[in-house]
Amino acid sequence: MQLPQLFISMLLFIILFFGIGFILNMLLRSTWIMAVVYPIIVIMIVDNVRFFEYFTKPSASFSALGERLGALAFADILILLSGFVGTVIAGIAIRMLRVRGYQMF
Repeated sequence: MQLPQLFISMLLFIILFFGIGFILNMLLRSTWIMAVVYPIIVIMIVDNVRFFEYFTKPSASFSALGERLGALAFADILILLSGFVGTVIAGIAIRMLRVRGYQMF
């Protein structure tokens, strides 16, 4: 992956998950809901296993997940971590707005 492509991907993930996290936190009147949900989203992005197989075949599903997470390239890890940074920034922004007196929904 080229360096400009990596930088743009990281920036897009930050903006994408900041927006999703901000709206979700505002609508659900929570501060850190997206930061808690984000690991589930990462698992859905990385793994090829269906969601229900984690409950019906847990050992095979989690071992496949471990293999897929271990096979991620450094650029992929940076992009996924930048998405998490976006969710944390959204939580901080919501918290700062609430402390300053803004009532959202």
